[in-house]
Amino acid sequence: MSVPSFAYPSADDFAACPNARVESGSDPGPSPDMLACSLGVPGEAWSGQIARSAVEAALHAHGLDRLVPAAVQVTGELLAAAWRLDPGGQLYLSARYRDDVLRLTVYDGHRAHGHPRLAAHCEARRRAALRLLRVVVRECGGEWGFGDSREPGGGTRTWVALPRVGAVGYLPG
Repeated sequence: MSVPSFAYPSADDFAACPNARVESGSDPGPSPDMLACSLGVPGEAWSGQIARSAVEAALHAHGLDRLVPAAVQVTGELLAAAWRLDPGGQLYLSARYRDDVLRLTVYDGHRAHGHPRLAAHCEARRRAALRLLRVVVRECGGEWGFGDSREPGGGTRTWVALPRVGAVGYLPG
């Protein structure tokens, strides 16, 4: 009696669609414009290190090593502020690179206050927590802001747009 041999399927055997063809060796690898990285972390102090490491690794994998100093600094500031305003909650980080601009966004669960004075106080706290971020973004010629999250759970979305040209010049050497 013979036992049929089993062979693991190769990557060429799998495709998004049965009619799709996968050409061996046709994948050029990650390019900068393919950078799309998202990460969920707990709202804890140590989550910033995880997020900074993930952003650094993603930038390296996509050939954007020269953006690392600015991106890692901004990521740390975004996560620190979100953690301070929503401790113990869930934080979500998104990193995208399109049209020579690195976009970093953090979502936290801190919802807007209904009372105008509470809302103004909370906004002032968030701006104060992001003082260093504001300086880094200005040095890179970028933009930043925050507002209500459009995610189903609500909360706050804080975003940064760093142009490649400016971010490359951050901490030269």
